[in-house]
Amino acid sequence: MRMRTTAVAAVAVALSAALAVPAVAAPSDTGAGTGNTTAATGTGDHQATRRAMKAAVAAGVPGVTATARDGRGTWAATAGVGDLRTERKRSPQDRYRVGSITKTFVATVLLQLEAEGKLSLDDTVDTWLPGLVTGNGHDGTRITLRQLLNHTSGIFNVTADEDFGRTYFTKDGFLEHRYDTLTPEELVRIALTHEPDFEPGTSWNYSNTNYVLAGMVIEKATGRPYGEEVRRRVIDPLHLTATSVPGTRVSLPRPSSRAYSKLAQTATGPTYDVTRLNPSIAHSAGEMISDSEDLNRFYRALLSGRLLPREQLNEMTTMVPVDATRAYGLGLMRTTLSCGVAVWGHSGGIHGSVSEAVTTKDGRHSLAFNFNGDWAGSTEAVVEAEFCGD
Repeated sequence: MRMRTTAVAAVAVALSAALAVPAVAAPSDTGAGTGNTTAATGTGDHQATRRAMKAAVAAGVPGVTATARDGRGTWAATAGVGDLRTERKRSPQDRYRVGSITKTFVATVLLQLEAEGKLSLDDTVDTWLPGLVTGNGHDGTRITLRQLLNHTSGIFNVTADEDFGRTYFTKDGFLEHRYDTLTPEELVRIALTHEPDFEPGTSWNYSNTNYVLAGMVIEKATGRPYGEEVRRRVIDPLHLTATSVPGTRVSLPRPSSRAYSKLAQTATGPTYDVTRLNPSIAHSAGEMISDSEDLNRFYRALLSGRLLPREQLNEMTTMVPVDATRAYGLGLMRTTLSCGVAVWGHSGGIHGSVSEAVTTKDGRHSLAFNFNGDWAGSTEAVVEAEFCGD
């Protein structure tokens, strides 16, 4: 599915391409940066996944870390390097920015609030954020919370704004503005300078603005920041010790690798270390940090009903078709692979970090991985290899 992007905003593979099935790299046996895989830990050989990870590194991804869990147990491996300067390898325990995987956490909290009777997904945006979504054809009195979560609101995608792209995704803009703090209100105001993509409920288009608004609704409904609700309702109960909502914190917790970007619409040219940045640029659409083991635990718990009552889980998994193989629910994507297996989860990208976390609907087979470069490699190939390979 081609996301709505402009020439400049296309550089933002992290935020605006969050629906693209991520590219993952494979473990490496010997070399740093050579595409060889490091010794894997756990059960099963996952040879097809190893090869796909190696291919990602050979295509230019600095390094990949992946963890899978199935009936044989847990398997983890890495490929390539976590630091281009020192050639230090990636670690299965690496924390990384997960980009739009944040959206599943946000949708889960809103659905929990619905289950508790604190709101309804059929409430309008204006009910909770009166007067905010208005202008240039946008009308929050006609957009429901459900339409925010399944991207049928028609609200313009803030990361597709050309000035936003120049300021935060190109080399000169990013290097000057990487530590800027943006409020969710500022992000929404940028989006509302554009006309809607379509009338609410009449089509589908991925928009990060939807989830910025969803985070604001959580705060209005609970009286607490959305990140605090995510911690209280999801992170702490599941003991996701590597998962955090950083707010304006610019650093990554350790252990972690460096993150790299070309900061341009090219796979050639200089490579920049973009590890340190202020993630308020993404807010509740994509600011979170996690690791592969935590992401697998989260999606298994979610799909197995540990986080939501049956009614709300059914709502979350009610899909809007995106293309021939993908459909989108409430913060959750279903992809049908070439072998017929359907996987559920989300992909995510933010500067220098491309991630994927998927599981079968019964939670018995899950995979999460991360590329620490945003210009090369096929995440789709890694997912296909894990679920359809040898």
